[in-house]
Amino acid sequence: MPARTAWHKAGAMVALVVALGAWGGSVRGQSPPIADPAGPPGLSAEARALWARFIAFDVHRAFAVGPGGAFGAAWNHRSLEEAKQQALQNCGRRAGAACRLLAVDLAIVDPARAWSPPKDAPAAIGIGGMGWEIVPDARYLWRGPAEARGAIVFGHGRSADADPRGLQPQTWVRRFNLAGYDVFRFDRHPNSDETERAAGWLRDGLARLRALGYRHIVVGGQSRGGWNALQVLDRPGLADVAIAIAPAAHGQGGSLNLLAQTDQLRTIAGRMHAPAARLAFVQFANDPFVLDPEGRARIVRERMAPRLEAVLLIDRPEGFEGHGAGQGWRFAERFGACLLAFATGPVPAERC
Repeated sequence: MPARTAWHKAGAMVALVVALGAWGGSVRGQSPPIADPAGPPGLSAEARALWARFIAFDVHRAFAVGPGGAFGAAWNHRSLEEAKQQALQNCGRRAGAACRLLAVDLAIVDPARAWSPPKDAPAAIGIGGMGWEIVPDARYLWRGPAEARGAIVFGHGRSADADPRGLQPQTWVRRFNLAGYDVFRFDRHPNSDETERAAGWLRDGLARLRALGYRHIVVGGQSRGGWNALQVLDRPGLADVAIAIAPAAHGQGGSLNLLAQTDQLRTIAGRMHAPAARLAFVQFANDPFVLDPEGRARIVRERMAPRLEAVLLIDRPEGFEGHGAGQGWRFAERFGACLLAFATGPVPAERC
């Protein structure tokens, strides 16, 4: 079956409205109240529009309501208390009076309609080893392998100066959680996080996650996490979808090996052997970790696409620059629904 491919060139982006509904594919009535894009009863149309955005953003977050239909929200704050205060302030500026909290993180806290997630993500599931672990992330709704639509495993980048374990996955991942996917982190200790070793860990982890009963597995990542997501496509059946955001590999000790990176990517492409898998490859303009974006795009189109079911190439989209451009809510708002459609639709989205 020939691969489906789509490319986006800088200055020539084609807009696509993805008809997924506000929560990106979930069926109304099968999602918990915190995932309902209409929000609790009584919200105005304007408040419902903000609520539909709010539930797709990261914790710490809060939503407040007040007299006269006033409302306000805050998300992705450093602390829950900070998010609460900001949401109340945003609402108060509209109301001219005191507001109350309606929702906080994954819970609805209004006494008249209080709701909390019935299941908490376990602290661990026993997938890991010395220096690494695939960890359920408690900042997302948890369903378990029997009830979940699938699992998404997100790998962080590699840092020579900090320990990235425990960092919240990129904001677009929440779209998958709202659509029924359990969220896991691929955490690696920085002292042992070498490229090939981490790829081996990830292959092992995905196989064990599949053995737990997850029917559909998405592996994604930023920087080195995205690079490792590409590497696991050398074996069929490990991942149904890979989403590589600004994928990059580092040399020994964290030094950059930019001159060899295009050749390394070509080698990864030559080893790919997952004809039923889909790949979304995202790269940004002015990324200091990428020397040859044109060459990388050619490898995706000409070498990777024929070996996979479908490829989505988001190549230096307008308005996003730098290695970390996929991190925030703006990227998630523009591309999150499309990534979900590509990964989960019966026919993969052809462009974003």
